[in-house]
Amino acid sequence: MAIVSSGRAVTEVVSPAARRRRPVLNRTLIVVCQSMQALCFGGIALFLPLIRQDLGISPSQAGLLAAAGTFTYALMQIPSGYLSDRFDTKRLFVVGLVGTNLLTLTFASLDSFGWLVVNQAVSGVFRALVFAPGLLLISRQFAEDRRATAMGLYVAGGFSSNILLNALGPVLVGPLGWRSLMILFGGSGLLVLLAFARLGDSAPHKADAKPPTWADAREILSHRVVWLAGFIQFVRLAVVTGIGFWLPSLIVEDKGFSLGVAGAVVAIGAAVTAPANFLGGWVSDRLGRPLAVVGVSLAMLAVTIFLIPFVDALPLLIAVIAVNSVFLQLYFGPLFAVPLQHVGTANAGLVTGFSNFCANLGGVAFAYGLGAFKDATGSFDAGLWALAGMCAAGLAVTGLIARLPLRSLG
Repeated sequence: MAIVSSGRAVTEVVSPAARRRRPVLNRTLIVVCQSMQALCFGGIALFLPLIRQDLGISPSQAGLLAAAGTFTYALMQIPSGYLSDRFDTKRLFVVGLVGTNLLTLTFASLDSFGWLVVNQAVSGVFRALVFAPGLLLISRQFAEDRRATAMGLYVAGGFSSNILLNALGPVLVGPLGWRSLMILFGGSGLLVLLAFARLGDSAPHKADAKPPTWADAREILSHRVVWLAGFIQFVRLAVVTGIGFWLPSLIVEDKGFSLGVAGAVVAIGAAVTAPANFLGGWVSDRLGRPLAVVGVSLAMLAVTIFLIPFVDALPLLIAVIAVNSVFLQLYFGPLFAVPLQHVGTANAGLVTGFSNFCANLGGVAFAYGLGAFKDATGSFDAGLWALAGMCAAGLAVTGLIARLPLRSLG
């Protein structure tokens, strides 16, 4: 790199090799930041049996703890997407990560159930400022015809960190305790964030891009495909949040295994899910058929979730959860890409925000709902069968979307 000065003008000349490295560096930093903040929510799920024991809370109260953050996260999705189309996405991403990691540090110091719920509710607001801006940041590091690939890569980072969490968390929680580990997660997240704030770039914008207006929002939300895709998003995160938050408890309480076994099973699932995120986007982009990926995923999820209550032998349980994990987020990128095929990409942040708003309503419903089913029936079986039914309904809606003609607003 050289600096060339001509009179008063100073121009920075960047070598071709440096220009090639910038997108790789940006993608890496974005994914790592996403991975670190995913540890915070994942840590609460993994250590939930210990947290419940320490605080003396019921499964329904634990479900409320998960639902509080997911509810505020859902409410902030459309505002977050709107802000992402109007303001610097890097700045929003950094603000969201600072808040999320600081609240993780605070979570570790609280003993009151009420204050823990408040902590998670506020955390949901900041996590919303991570999702839509981060998704736009990484998608704009790729060509437009690789949008689903970019989105899949973004979420793969969160599941990659869960592999480490669930493999090492049960080993470290004995000598360190869950509070110390949550402090470690929050502190590490802030350190990674400093690197991104210093070295990462803002997302490039199209020269003719215009901030969205409320008229744009009304026009986008008038499209049937946006609402139909929103229903599938409801199902998607109902499954991801319900399974992700309650699977360790299900393995320990319903199946009778230790926390160490639960961590190992969840780690295996995360190890399968992480590459599946990227693979689903890649297949969708190569075939140009995102709905096919969505439909196959929902069908397999319906079958595997339905089978979990019937499986008690550990090897078979691992096999069913591993297959489920392949399809858990395989259709993440393709599903977010579907409405953009119909309404265009000019206001992608707004469309993405609405999609994730619908998704998180599902997350709220089943983060709390599975705990309520457990309280009412003594097991998670009925809740799992309800999730399987939702997947079947999502598959039917996928068929409806396939019959709609493609059209773009530009």
